[in-house]
Amino acid sequence: MKKNVLLVLILAVLLVLPQVVKAQEAKETTGFKPFGVYYDRGSRGNHYILSGWMGDYGDIKISENHKENPYSGKTCMKITYTAEGKQGANWAGIYWQWPPNNWGEKKGGFDLTGAKKVTFWARGEKGGETVLEFKIGGLTGTYSDSDSASIGPIELTTEWQQYTIDLTDLDLSYISGGFCWVTNSMANPDGCVFYLDDVQYE
Repeated sequence: MKKNVLLVLILAVLLVLPQVVKAQEAKETTGFKPFGVYYDRGSRGNHYILSGWMGDYGDIKISENHKENPYSGKTCMKITYTAEGKQGANWAGIYWQWPPNNWGEKKGGFDLTGAKKVTFWARGEKGGETVLEFKIGGLTGTYSDSDSASIGPIELTTEWQQYTIDLTDLDLSYISGGFCWVTNSMANPDGCVFYLDDVQYE
């Protein structure tokens, strides 16, 4: 009798254990759904607002509704940096923020715990355009971002290429600065034009 009970227990473990492992693997695989910063103009999947103009903001022109040669969908973002130094900073950049215009003094950052990376697609108008930094997080203040990460400098080509910001082991429990880029006149003395598309947390 005891042997039969033991045999039943062993069979039960052998049957249930693989299901538990599969469930855990599924949880690890699907635990974080892609969280978009920008997909298409007006997309419901977009989060954060292009609102944090920095440095020589007068040198920046941007369209979130550029329809010529997007990486995917109907639109991409076209960014023009003239390098004129209108505010005397000789550098410029933009943050995508939530809430809008939030430099760490407003409550409302997203909890992105579980994300392992930020991916985005970029290309240059002519090739050779240099973006000094692509970054997430890093806003400080009363409601500071919980962490930050960046890559760069990056020299763009005329072809769409995907880039990745590694978020492994970061504290993503509160992120108001969802994405940003920065460049300057030294890297682009004649200015530059570049394009961004499909910016998302994964």
